[in-house]
Amino acid sequence: MSTSETTNQNHHHHLLHTQAADFWMARSAIFVIAMLQLLLVNDFALWSRWLGPAVELLLLVPLSVATAWAQHKARRATTDEHFRLVARGRRMIRRTALGLTILVTLLNFVALYFLLKALLTGHAGPAQTLLIDAMNIWCTNIIAFALWFWSIDRGGPASRGLTSKQHVDFLFPQMSMADPAYRSWVPGFIDYLFVAFTNATAFSPTDTMPLSARAKLLSMAEAAVSLLTLALVAARAVNILA
Repeated sequence: MSTSETTNQNHHHHLLHTQAADFWMARSAIFVIAMLQLLLVNDFALWSRWLGPAVELLLLVPLSVATAWAQHKARRATTDEHFRLVARGRRMIRRTALGLTILVTLLNFVALYFLLKALLTGHAGPAQTLLIDAMNIWCTNIIAFALWFWSIDRGGPASRGLTSKQHVDFLFPQMSMADPAYRSWVPGFIDYLFVAFTNATAFSPTDTMPLSARAKLLSMAEAAVSLLTLALVAARAVNILA
């Protein structure tokens, strides 16, 4: 085996090992979202408030098993063909995870809609419950869009850093640094969570810029939900308390 092939395989093993933690953080994020949905004080669900979180957790179990299987295969991979097979399996997992992300995002939109409707029609609950639910929806919004950003950028975690053909959706500051230490830098789930948090608090990009149309549309959607939640719901609740 040539030196370049050995170096390439070592690079693949390093990235797959590093991304394993990201996959488990993403799965944990789904669990946190399900718990937040159950902790909503007011009932803002289309059907039973248990249905959405139950479906999410039921989908999370096979998704976690598939993730563990993919990581096991990745640790045993020794050739470029093996790594391509691992990436293919990860892409299947990614499609399922995207479906789950769509579900949690839609459920959060529904919760925000019913909260705004209750406010505008005068049927809102006590101000304290509005504040709790507003912060719940805001936190869920951040985690959901962190999952979106992590799932779409550079072809998603299945191929990020592992294939040469990648469509960059976000420009991180590390990508513009001349420091050799950042030459092979690849963003992880925490980086996308930070992007989602700053976008939700500033209502605009901060240090990381969205480049693609889909990244910009997702950033706009997240900022819109954050603006409605904080500016309208929280402000109304504060007025009631005053």
